[in-house]
Formats: sequence, structure tokens, C-alpha cells
Amino acid sequence: MTTILDPTDEREPVHRQLTLRSGSITGNVALLDISKPRGNVLLDRLEALLQDRLPGITVNRYAKPTFTKPAPDDLRAEIARGNDFIIEGLAD
Repeated sequence: MTTILDPTDEREPVHRQLTLRSGSITGNVALLDISKPRGNVLLDRLEALLQDRLPGITVNRYAKPTFTKPAPDDLRAEIARGNDFIIEGLAD
């Protein structure tokens, strides 16, 4: 059983069921750099770990023009069109 801690100060934690996992990950994984300082360093390391541990994936890198605004519609559409998973990298 997994315990998930909720920082919202619930006196009785809500029980949440984890989604079943297939046991393998294949396909395209998008790594989105939101353009905060050193986010690319985090994503570089994550990309290396993913490719080492999940040989069945292709990693695609993307970057927002600025962290102060949402990703442009065309960038979001491109990511959605070409990927099965997305990981957004935040760092400072």
C-alpha cells in the first residue's frame, strides 16, 4: 500500500488509488523546458536517465519562449501531436 501525503492539512488523508501501470513505457516522451534558469541542466540529466533505463522511448525536447507566460498554442499542439508522454522541467 502506498501512502500519499497531502500538504493541504487534511486531518484524515484521502485514500487515492494509483492507476494501474503497464510495466513498460514505449513511444515518444516530450521534455518541456519552461525556460527558467538551469531547467535545461535538469532535463539533460533526466533525458540521459530515461534513455538509459527505457530503451524503447524516443525523447523529444521543447522549450517555451519564456517562463512568464503559458506555452504558445502552436507549441502545445506540436507536443500533443508528436508525443505519448510529457515531462515539464522546472528549476532555478
